[in-house]
Amino acid sequence: MSAKTTFSEISPSEFFYRNRDLAGFSNPSRALYSAVREIVENSLDSCELYRILPEIYVRLSYVDGEEDKPEPKKYELLAVDNGSGIEREQIPKAFGRIFYGSKYRLRQTRGMFGMGGTMAVLYSQITTNRAVEITSSVDGKTAYKFVMLIDIEKNYPSILSEEANDAKGWRGTKVKLQLVGDYFRSSSKINDYFKNTALVTPYANITFVDPNGKMMQFLRNTNTMPEPPKETLPHPHGIDVEAVKRLIKNWKGGTMTKFMVQTFHRVGNKIALDFLSYAGIPPNIDPRELSNEDIVKLTDALHAYDKFLPPDGRCLSPLGEEIFTAGIVKELEPEFYAVEVREPAAYSGYPFIIEVGLAYGGKNNQPGLRLLRFANRIPLLYDEGSDVSFKVLNEEIDFKRYNVPQDAPLSIITHISSTKVPYKTVGKEYIADRPEIEKELRNGMREVLRKLQVYLGRKGSMEKQRRKMNIYSRYMPLIARFSAALVGAKRLPPYNKLIGLDMFQDDDNADKVG
Repeated sequence: MSAKTTFSEISPSEFFYRNRDLAGFSNPSRALYSAVREIVENSLDSCELYRILPEIYVRLSYVDGEEDKPEPKKYELLAVDNGSGIEREQIPKAFGRIFYGSKYRLRQTRGMFGMGGTMAVLYSQITTNRAVEITSSVDGKTAYKFVMLIDIEKNYPSILSEEANDAKGWRGTKVKLQLVGDYFRSSSKINDYFKNTALVTPYANITFVDPNGKMMQFLRNTNTMPEPPKETLPHPHGIDVEAVKRLIKNWKGGTMTKFMVQTFHRVGNKIALDFLSYAGIPPNIDPRELSNEDIVKLTDALHAYDKFLPPDGRCLSPLGEEIFTAGIVKELEPEFYAVEVREPAAYSGYPFIIEVGLAYGGKNNQPGLRLLRFANRIPLLYDEGSDVSFKVLNEEIDFKRYNVPQDAPLSIITHISSTKVPYKTVGKEYIADRPEIEKELRNGMREVLRKLQVYLGRKGSMEKQRRKMNIYSRYMPLIARFSAALVGAKRLPPYNKLIGLDMFQDDDNADKVG
């Protein structure tokens, strides 16, 4: 007699409780970094969406009695921002439910899954069993504070206490939690995260205090902020059968032509009619009358029809040349810099914009090539070798062609803005090598390297001129004295004017025959 198979289901919280490494919480070192990053990203998004100049304070401190213990040990993470705040009824769900948030719309955001902040809370709970404190105010009058845990089996917040206090004019969100971490091993990544974040958010004031009391401050050098991203409609080339079914299910009624125009990105009446004729679907029927076979036929036709306009970049929020330049100058202080903002492009129906920056020499550039990667203004610090930018830079760019010296102090900065960044993992650390993205990265890198080539060429010419001037300045006085003595002149000719030197003008005897 065979054993009976038992089936069961688990909640999203339970799944990530068992598989937290998928979200970047694989060990105490990585988890501490991921928790800081996720909380800060939420803060920046809440400011940028409403064009609020960010003021962000982050503090990591030892929990009492933990300071002298070996790593890993318990830390307290405190983060305060001046963003838009969270409505009272949404606070527990925003931090107490996996896959619950404001990021499930077709719009550019740092996060993609609505789980980053909640994962930090979940990791805190399973390593310290301490409740998280969330305080938020949307109006500057009342601040609501929740002390809560996550019911992992139900994927729902378990509220321990709630109170309302006078916000005293403050608006934003404050998160305080305890977690087991390894700061000794993660400190360099956390410091790099703040430095790189400051590079792509030069309009933000960010303060970080580490467990030893050392404070890092990154002050804004511009008040210009990127335009907030706009929500957009799905493009026909980036949709599947299930998505079409959902769109039809939510359709309120009307013709197939009206459905195409109101549901899809950049589809007008003329293109809608031409497409429906191509797909063999009557333009005047209601989409809700389509059978499953018709929906499959419609979806296949959406992918095959080649007259749809490509997605535009108006729904994206790239850095732009002004902000990108301000960040590079502020954080890298280079001898030379260049920025290239590519035209909007698309992969699988999703729009994206590639921006490439270059910093050569200067205060904060060490000898050798350095790659700094960003996606929707998120610094990507792990798994560099798996990223498409690394592949392009190391396999498709010939630096000799641009006369870049070996071990030159050079930083290449890449940034992709998209409604859907093609990450390879939930942890958001490296980007897949999509051909369209690869092409734009390659062209962007080549463009900034051409600008560097021109600069280095001019610099080389100036060096040659300087060497020539040094030779002239050394021998011209001797030639002048010899010539004057030869013709019996009492004074030297004004040779310093011939070579453009001022070094002899203050010498009282420079124009006299010795």
